[in-house]
Amino acid sequence: MLIGRVIGEVIASHKHESYEGLSVMLVQPLELDGSPRGVPMVAVDAVGAGTGQLVLFAPEGYCAMTAVNRLQTPIDTAILGIVDHLDLRLDLLTK
Repeated sequence: MLIGRVIGEVIASHKHESYEGLSVMLVQPLELDGSPRGVPMVAVDAVGAGTGQLVLFAPEGYCAMTAVNRLQTPIDTAILGIVDHLDLRLDLLTK
């Protein structure tokens, strides 16, 4: 599971039928200090996240499909939680 920020919503006029009822968002993965980590990813939203929110997401197919209870759906990444507060002690990571 990774931390990221929702940077946009993906709108599709046509999508696979198994995506019915699911929102698709664009998520920028983040380092622990909040800086960008790699390129943005397209993720199915399982929790109702909005643009600008800090989220937890799973960037692995099986975990993502399981999280939204759609095991036969072509899903690579899913948003699993909205972060309300992050208390990080970077000094503990270096010991």
